Amino acid sequence: MRSLETAEENARRLSGKPLLVLPHPEQCTIRKEHHQACPQCQVMYCSMECRQAALEQYHRVLCLGPSKDDPKHPLNKLQEAWRGMHYPPETSSIMLLARMVATIKQAKDKGWWQNLFSQFCSRTANEDEEIAHKLLGDKFKGQLELLRGLFSAALYDDRVSKWFTPEGFRALFALVGTNGQGVGTSSLSQWVHGCDALDLRAQERDQLDGFIDQLYKDIEKETGEFLNCEGSGLYILQSCCNHSCMPNAETSFPNNNFLLHLTAVADIEPGEEICISYLDCCQRERSRHSRQKILRENYLFTCSCPKCLDQADDPDLTSEDEDEDDDEIDAEGETEEAELEDEMTDV
Repeated sequence: MRSLETAEENARRLSGKPLLVLPHPEQCTIRKEHHQACPQCQVMYCSMECRQAALEQYHRVLCLGPSKDDPKHPLNKLQEAWRGMHYPPETSSIMLLARMVATIKQAKDKGWWQNLFSQFCSRTANEDEEIAHKLLGDKFKGQLELLRGLFSAALYDDRVSKWFTPEGFRALFALVGTNGQGVGTSSLSQWVHGCDALDLRAQERDQLDGFIDQLYKDIEKETGEFLNCEGSGLYILQSCCNHSCMPNAETSFPNNNFLLHLTAVADIEPGEEICISYLDCCQRERSRHSRQKILRENYLFTCSCPKCLDQADDPDLTSEDEDEDDDEIDAEGETEEAELEDEMTDV
């Protein structure tokens, strides 16, 4: 996945400044002359190779043709419903489910793809520990049933009919919720990295650094923290990595595309298990009780990594920031739909 915006277009949108001009435009890695649109629905791809790969794998099924902007088309209704449930609004997660179905519908060897998808964990509950995924309980039953109805209207196929049953859709939802890897790309960050590597005189360096610092301040004020072009993907090997609150490896996308890199962050001995963290940096700094709560609700297990074992005698108290969040929710009296929007941020 690559950004379709140039660094300047990206900066203009995020900062709310339509006339902004970035210095050193040669440091932008996006080449719009390589972009290719689907001739039927005008969906844009970063290259002819990308468009052809999509066409051969799933796009024949998902191409909306002249109905691309029709709000009554089942696929558009599905995406709009998801936008209303998820914060920040996006469609990559629900469309990952759609692409899974479309890939099987298009494939010559449908069994191969079905076997591949079956390798991902899709448990909706851990019966041994009596843990259920937080998004699959009675509280969100109505929203999930709405999504299932729209999903079925848009994509139903007899060959994967089990995915369209109530329990099958829950399992499919759990598969993406548990295994989906966020993919973030940013043409602006690539431009910044390029600028950082420039050999400039001291005065020019100070001016450029000051410009970039101010740009990020303007973006934070206008847009907030969601700066990347976000996508979602399934990675077989990465999904096999277990969690640790003290990981010895981490995932990243250094090439600003869909290629995932798994990099050691500590020495790993021969035979030692490679562990990543399912929590972000801020979540890893929370109390043991808070971390365990997040992992149980999203990944259906109780963590027994060295850090959690070392903190086993700590009080079962949530972190201060989580307590504050809970107080705010209680004070505001959020509705069920607002709670779902908040919970869906993690999917």
